[in-house]
Amino acid sequence: MKKSDFHFELPTALIAQTPLPERSASRLLVVPPAPVALDDRAMRDLPSLLQPGDLLIFNDTRVIPARLFGQKATGGRVEILIERLLPGNEARAQVGASKSPKAGSRIALDAGGEAEVLGREGEFYHLRFHLDDNLESWLLHAGRLPLPPYIQREPGADDAERYQTVFAKEVGAVAAPTAGLHFDEALLDALRARGVEFGHITLHVGAGTFQPMRAEDVREHRMHSEWLNVGAELIAQVRRTRERGGRVIAVGTTVVRALESAMRRLDDGSSELQPFSGETRIFIFPGYRIRSVDAMVTNFHLPESTLLMLVSAFAGRDRVFEAYAHAVRERYRFFSYGDAMLLWPQVDAHAS
Repeated sequence: MKKSDFHFELPTALIAQTPLPERSASRLLVVPPAPVALDDRAMRDLPSLLQPGDLLIFNDTRVIPARLFGQKATGGRVEILIERLLPGNEARAQVGASKSPKAGSRIALDAGGEAEVLGREGEFYHLRFHLDDNLESWLLHAGRLPLPPYIQREPGADDAERYQTVFAKEVGAVAAPTAGLHFDEALLDALRARGVEFGHITLHVGAGTFQPMRAEDVREHRMHSEWLNVGAELIAQVRRTRERGGRVIAVGTTVVRALESAMRRLDDGSSELQPFSGETRIFIFPGYRIRSVDAMVTNFHLPESTLLMLVSAFAGRDRVFEAYAHAVRERYRFFSYGDAMLLWPQVDAHAS
């Protein structure tokens, strides 16, 4: 299986550069298993598409203003993208500079203070920040929101609120779980009134989400590590939902990755969800059977991306590409601030 098998042509004009005035005003393409027709709907129709007793699972991670700028002692400009906060005002980060900074060097930050380079592992640097405040608190006023590179503008005041989900709580992501951006309080209230229940996991989306896949052979790709937590309360919710015949619906690919990382094989060969907190590098592409969810709400993803491969594993590559071609023809908005799909699995995925 090749990376190029997941390429598609996308007009630049369809890449959403700004959010809509209202979160739940997005369009929703319903993608049932073939040969049932695709259905053009709106996010506000979601309650009518679900059933009482269904469980929606959200990622409650919160995006940090993780982009910083500074200057080396030699005068060279530096861009820092924090990937993970560490104890002791330290962080793992990507550092962009004309010449890679060496261990022991210091970067004078435009917002004040310094970043000391402690070492490097692969493309990530280990930095210690010398500040007058706790790093997490300092970033709230000194850092810049790391909008994805395909958004061709500087972050504005509105992005600080709109590039967070309304249920964001656990600080640590450098990119939003974008399927959750479509939900506002009015839509959540309508879902509650429908009898839909909510659960939460945490997966801190890392800087690796912005990196393109470099290996042509899909099997050679290695994912960046990301931290997640699937708690016992969520596991109990899933079990209750299954017992009463409800469906488990992931809001976003990060939820799918978290749940699949928490699946454990039993002695009889079956699998079940178990509480799990730790790192994951799980890479889901066609050939992998997703067992943890019955449907997913997801945005439209970049060509040749690992996220496009994940949804293709769930719904079938041909069906997903049929849906994407339809979305292009119908002028759906793509990527982080774009529209969404309600995706159901290919029939043989759960039968195999």
